[in-house]
Amino acid sequence: MARILLIYSSVDGHTREICERLAEVMRERADEVTLVTVEQADALDADAFDKIVIGAAIRYGRHNEKVYAYIATHQSILESKPNAFFSVNVVARKPEKRRPDTNPYVRKFLREIRWRPQRVTVFAGKIDYPRYGFWDRNIIRFIMWMTKGPTDPQAVVDFTDWKEVEAFGHTISGM
Repeated sequence: MARILLIYSSVDGHTREICERLAEVMRERADEVTLVTVEQADALDADAFDKIVIGAAIRYGRHNEKVYAYIATHQSILESKPNAFFSVNVVARKPEKRRPDTNPYVRKFLREIRWRPQRVTVFAGKIDYPRYGFWDRNIIRFIMWMTKGPTDPQAVVDFTDWKEVEAFGHTISGM
């Protein structure tokens, strides 16, 4: 049994949903999982965990600045134990953008940080137009129109491959 710290940054809640499923999978394998937001993570002693996983959503081309700050502050602890990172973004809805080496946001993120996660993956996100405010809904619809994605303002489309999420949970447990 491993003690796993699962840190996330979510914009609309979907990254948290992914983390909750990861935690379920890891708990089924008898791991103890502590799930916290990146804002809550600094209050914990990261060194007390056996493994650390960070998951972060993209909004308008960037991960939350607090994710960058957490990594910069805790890089030595992250590197001292099994660790992983995953990104959640709608660009990954396209098969050719579902791998860390082909996803532009993951590639950019890894160039911007000094930490080199042992495992990296990317999950396709979710479009939930009814949940968004006026500006976000229209900006995201425009981006989707430009990239040939869904634009119906009533659409809720989950592009996440939940079997991939579960497989990543098993990978983390096996690290």
